[in-house]
Amino acid sequence: MSGPRLVCGGISFHEAPVEILEKVSFPKESHAQILQQLRSELDLEEIVLLSTCNRVEFFAVAKLNSIPSVQWPEFLQRYHQIPETISDHTFCVEGTACIEHLFEVASGLQSMVVGETEIFGQVKEAYETATTQKTTGKWLHKLFQSSFNAAKEVRSQTAITRGSVSVGSVSVELAEKIFGSLHTKKALVIGAGDTSEKTARALLSRGISSLFVTNRTHERAQYLAHELQGEAIPWEEWKKKSVEVDILISSTTAPDFVLNQAEARTLIQQRRGSPLFLIDLAIPRDFDPEINKLDDLYLYNLDDLQKISNQHLQDRGGEIEKARQILRPHVHKLIEWISKHKQITGFSP
Repeated sequence: MSGPRLVCGGISFHEAPVEILEKVSFPKESHAQILQQLRSELDLEEIVLLSTCNRVEFFAVAKLNSIPSVQWPEFLQRYHQIPETISDHTFCVEGTACIEHLFEVASGLQSMVVGETEIFGQVKEAYETATTQKTTGKWLHKLFQSSFNAAKEVRSQTAITRGSVSVGSVSVELAEKIFGSLHTKKALVIGAGDTSEKTARALLSRGISSLFVTNRTHERAQYLAHELQGEAIPWEEWKKKSVEVDILISSTTAPDFVLNQAEARTLIQQRRGSPLFLIDLAIPRDFDPEINKLDDLYLYNLDDLQKISNQHLQDRGGEIEKARQILRPHVHKLIEWISKHKQITGFSP
């Protein structure tokens, strides 16, 4: 290589189980600092970091001596103090493959639930954070702005977003399969972020009888409960409230379990055998996986939801190919623009 290259790499639910993903995720408040570290330690000119509940990826312009395929997994292990090697769970591609990957991510084609709409906003937020931190420049500006245009065309010209299009809505679909009608059921949503809000709205759309919301910041829980015509529960009281609900859905950024096995055992005893359905949408996980060993408690996490998403993938096969056909001209247009400037290697007109 004779000059800088366009590269991207990462680790996602495609490559790694939730046990690995929860070890490598970056909390939102650390992104500014991580961007500067990555740019320095991976020898990058520009970088955008995308960290969601089921993927941690970077998009960058690498300097001549940079070897991101090696440096990326090493950085993750070092930063998160992970003893085992994780390189087998990571990927790194360059040039055209990098462009194609971002365009598919932004369009929802690489999501756990194909066609989900939340990822577009997450990609946009990642780009805006990097721009604020001044880790983007000419090349990534063009790359990301092109991806936004391509993704919008996919959403407007295909039915890729038809049906359940978020992890939250698939969670509610799963609840219906277990309980049947939700009209007599009560649900408690733990956490008041975007994923929690989408899940709560999906519950309402399926006719949930009562909806409760809790969050460490009670004002946020009150705001969301008001928006959803539900009831806010103080954080210190949500476990007591769990005795009377049928569904617990959690999506917080807590570093440790919000419900461990011992607490769950006590909870089920208080419920006198009434079954409780739990969905863990958090990375790191909110519910201790050992809970699954208890009777009358049914716990599902992101790995379980991926199995459901595979059916959605089959159902939308034709729309996925249609979406990729829409993306191809956008990819070629960007490659021509990069080639014309002759400063990024790995492309030819």
